[in-house]
Parts: sequence; structure tokens; C-alpha cells
Amino acid sequence: MEKKTNFSGPRRPAGPRPRPGQKPTQRGGRSDKDPYATNEQIRAREVRLVGDNVEQGVYPIEKARRIARDMELDLIEISPTAEPPVCRILDYQKFLYQQKKRQKEQKAKATKVVVKEIRFGPQTDDHDYNFKLKHAQGFLKEGSKVKAYVFFRGRSILFKEQGEVLLLRFANDLEDLGKVEQMPVLEGKRMIIMISPLKTQPKKDSSKKDSPKPESKPAEATPEVSKDSNPSDE
Repeated sequence: MEKKTNFSGPRRPAGPRPRPGQKPTQRGGRSDKDPYATNEQIRAREVRLVGDNVEQGVYPIEKARRIARDMELDLIEISPTAEPPVCRILDYQKFLYQQKKRQKEQKAKATKVVVKEIRFGPQTDDHDYNFKLKHAQGFLKEGSKVKAYVFFRGRSILFKEQGEVLLLRFANDLEDLGKVEQMPVLEGKRMIIMISPLKTQPKKDSSKKDSPKPESKPAEATPEVSKDSNPSDE
């Protein structure tokens, strides 16, 4: 008696096999975790190839895929909204690694800039000035910007030149730690100056510079022969 085979319905056609090292994708589209469409996932009829390893131009999708297969690389859709979509031929895993590395570098550079405010009056005395100068030095050392301003109350606006001199003196006293990003500008009742911290430069090794040079031994003096002792004169 022959055994009946269990048949649960028509089988789905198998999709393209993934290349060695490439993760299998869902049928009819890319995985939710994949930010780019590749190879058979690209649905456009033609694409624009860019990059250094191909002849740039617009190609039918089948020809672009064939070029990628011949190079044993992947066809990656990097700009799907363009007309036609822009693609590059690269190793997909290597491409993803480079993208993550680039994003990490950009995130590290995009550090949040903190701005600290210092307020003066047009007739600030030396004690108050030095107190606020010390605070500004601490702000610049920690990498924050300093926004210093003189606030003119009522008729004190007549002393705006005095306020400008005060802010320029303030910037001059901070020149070792910061540079002027914006010169004094009058905005309403406030005259503002912006100072950003200087980029820290790597300290040079001063051990070599400060090390004392070895003292050179004085040359031995050659004995002088007096004319009186010349044997030829005897």
C-alpha cells in the first residue's frame, strides 16, 4: 500500500539565495532592519550608477544587477527618491559599516554648545568685574561659550561707549582662554559680546627643550713656543 504524501498547498517560489555573509531578506522586500534596498529588492526599471568603480550613467535594472554580479558585489539603492533612483555597487556589509562609522563621527562632532551669560552694569566696579571675570575663565575652561553684556537701565544708555570699553577690556583679559566671536553690538538695552573657548592644543614635550645642554669641554691650550727658545737662533 502506497503512503500518501502530505500536501499543504502550493509552495512559494524560492527567492534569490543570499551571497556568503549576506543576511536573507523577506520575500518581496527588504528586512525592516535594512535601511537600503539591494539587488533584487530594487523595483525601479532603470537606475543611475555612481561611484569610482563603475562607468557612471543610467542603466536598465537588469544590466545594473548583472554588473554587480560580475563584480561579486551588491547593487545598493542609496537615493530611492531620485529620478531615476541612484545606486552604487559595493559590498553591502562593508557599506553599512562605513555608514555607521560616519554617523558615529558626526554625532561625536555635533556636541551641544553651552552658552553662559555674564551681566555687567555700565559702571561696574573693579571688585565685581574681577569676580565675574573669574567665572568667565571657568566657563571657557570647561568648553562653554561666554555671552557677556552690559545692561543699560533708563538714562544709563548715555554711557554706551563706557559699556563698549568694558566689554573690550573683558575680552582682552580672556584672550588666553577665548576668542571674540562677535564684537560688541547694541541690541535694545543690552550691548553684547560673544566669546568662544579656544581649542586646546597638545602640549609640546618641554623636557627636551628645558634639558640643559651638555657643557662642551674647553679645548686644551697648545703651549706657545717663545721666539727666544727657538733652537735655530742659538
